[in-house]
Amino acid sequence: MNKNHTIGVIVPIYNEEKYLKESINRLLAVDIFSQIVLVDDNSIDSSFEIANILAQEHSVITVIKINKNQGKGNAVITGAKKINTEYLIVHDADLEYFPSDIPELYKESIKHPTSLILGSRVLGEKERTNIYYFTYLGNKIFARIFSVFHRVRVSDIASCYWLIKVDQFLKLNIVEKGFAIEVEVLSKFLKTGNSIREVPIKYSARSYEQGKKIKLKDALVILQKIVKYRFL
Repeated sequence: MNKNHTIGVIVPIYNEEKYLKESINRLLAVDIFSQIVLVDDNSIDSSFEIANILAQEHSVITVIKINKNQGKGNAVITGAKKINTEYLIVHDADLEYFPSDIPELYKESIKHPTSLILGSRVLGEKERTNIYYFTYLGNKIFARIFSVFHRVRVSDIASCYWLIKVDQFLKLNIVEKGFAIEVEVLSKFLKTGNSIREVPIKYSARSYEQGKKIKLKDALVILQKIVKYRFL
């Protein structure tokens, strides 16, 4: 396969049986991915079985099973080892994000091939739904702290959508196993001397009753990691 301008997508999965099929169908409808790698983080529902059915129906899909639940970051790191495209992007298995936004990130990456392209749920006027004010406010505060520490302007450091060249990602030597992977990726990427460019994206938050997983303790860890990866 000629890797030039090809995109692979990593989908971390943990107990997403209600949303997984529709989420992957959204990716398939965009029709720009050479690879879709589904990484099941030891789900205890039927997510793994659904993922395998999708892989049987679509040759572009590969499924990886992790035998011990370790977190989103670990799933992304695991999936990245199977990606053989030029670029990769992460897509959560829920329905909070819209793959129809990814072509815009892709176009920006072609214009700026050494940059990391970040989907922003803050910039622009795209349709967005936020349920919990504390998560919305917390993300804005953390993005401000991150920006001050790194002397850049980044509006959304916890976005699921970041598009990066695979070789650039692998050189970052990412180790975070949980939700703090985004902070580690952005921090380490900036230290390479390359830029982060943001593109507005849509967003539809889900409730904890619907399966939202990030909690206050995760936010505190993210704050700690902002400091760690800036100064260590």
